[in-house]
Amino acid sequence: MSEEQEKTLPVSSSQPPAFSDKQESLFHEVIELLEQKRVPFVISGAFALHEHTGIWRDTKDLDLFLPTREVGRALEILEKDGFATEILDSVWLAKAKRDGFFVDLITGMSNGVVRVDYSWIRHASRSHIFGLSARVLAPEDLIASKVFVTRRERFDGADVCHVIYGTRGKFDWQRLMGIIGEHWEMLFWHLVLYHYTYPANVDFVPHEIWDELVQRFKIELLHPNKGVGFRGSLIDEKMFAIDVTEWGKRDILAEYRGKAETIRRETESAA
Repeated sequence: MSEEQEKTLPVSSSQPPAFSDKQESLFHEVIELLEQKRVPFVISGAFALHEHTGIWRDTKDLDLFLPTREVGRALEILEKDGFATEILDSVWLAKAKRDGFFVDLITGMSNGVVRVDYSWIRHASRSHIFGLSARVLAPEDLIASKVFVTRRERFDGADVCHVIYGTRGKFDWQRLMGIIGEHWEMLFWHLVLYHYTYPANVDFVPHEIWDELVQRFKIELLHPNKGVGFRGSLIDEKMFAIDVTEWGKRDILAEYRGKAETIRRETESAA
């Protein structure tokens, strides 16, 4: 990595970014507008990270999580408010832009594994963002949104560790386990990282969670699942591309994204 690239990497800090008056006004306007129009959304990104950890991250984006069926109406509302909008990826991401700032409308993770539904809205708590009361993503949902951010160029493992440490693990672990589901090894991986990072605070993760995941892992080692030969592209499609394109491994990423796209179409048809 070059010295110039090193300088651009964020450094964790409790110091708030210097939001410009224009940025603060724009984000305030978006939150207030969508709240008035009763669009069910929850704030994630830098604001949710700060809520649960005390860590600030400089951002030009306002990240909003919402169910798929709500995206069309949200985009329509923002367009009428002067935003330029586009759907960047129908599986998970739409954007609204104005004055050089962005609002990201996120319905799940890019690999199609984790999907936002109305329970994410119900489990959110109210906090004050730019002087407004707004729903902020619950810690278990924030972790679920980050366990597959594992690319070579971006890894959110430190965020997961900080959310557990910052909340002292006081959130709905069974809900988190339910969201992760069959991909529990990804959560286990991050919890091992947490244990390594904060060995004196291992008790922030409930003993029953450790016991369940360790037991599952032991069973997997003794009785490997021969029906699942490869899942690397769900972690990083570029670094594991050779497995699919040259070694003939299963294109599981395309399968999950295809399922997510089907759900999106069915949801829109039913709306």
